[in-house]
Amino acid sequence: MASAVSMSQRWVALFSALLLASACSTPGPGKPVPRQADRSSIGQLMKNDMDRIADVEIRENTESLRLLMSKLYKRNPRELKKSTSGSVEDMVNWVFDGDHRWEFEAINNRQDTAALFLAFDPQYQGDRVLPYIVGLHTMLLKAHGWKTEFFFLDSIDPQRLYNVARNVEIAAWKLANARNSKGQLYLLSNEINEQQRNLSFEREIGKIVGRTDLYAITLAEKSERTITRVMQNLATAIFLPF
Repeated sequence: MASAVSMSQRWVALFSALLLASACSTPGPGKPVPRQADRSSIGQLMKNDMDRIADVEIRENTESLRLLMSKLYKRNPRELKKSTSGSVEDMVNWVFDGDHRWEFEAINNRQDTAALFLAFDPQYQGDRVLPYIVGLHTMLLKAHGWKTEFFFLDSIDPQRLYNVARNVEIAAWKLANARNSKGQLYLLSNEINEQQRNLSFEREIGKIVGRTDLYAITLAEKSERTITRVMQNLATAIFLPF
């Protein structure tokens, strides 16, 4: 028993260190270190170590998506104007905190990969940032059983998490490369030219992929389950089921 407890503690310590490194690899001003709630609370007493890790992983990924949405709107102000006359902050807060159950009439209530396809649909004339972020976030939520807090009886399939990480990579490739019939990017993101080098979008999405992969692998090792790994050419890759 002591050996098992020690092994569990080592897994959690290793994962927490790597997750923190992922979350803080490009720290912003005043970005707080991720913290779990008081472990003496009733809710925390109903969690094991893997539940707490899942809490951190989904919370940090959500924060990355909020930041990514804000950055995309600032880089593509025309898209924001298609949805609202309000500010970027108001739009982001409404999407992530509003009472809409992640169903948006403006994108025909599409979610996960269906929303991502819409973001790069040549016929779509609406706000492309909205389906892009909704697609990414609902993929993550679906792979986590539509939960953002986890307890003893919750079960997460590491294969689903692994597949979602691959889908996020495909979505990142589309963001950087998908163009309309005029050869213009549907959404501006990273920028490299003689004046500046901005790869912050790529880095933020990379954090999401890294956290999700790391948790999937840790969960698979802990539960003694096998992950089927898939190699794809991003330019021709299809979204994986999850």
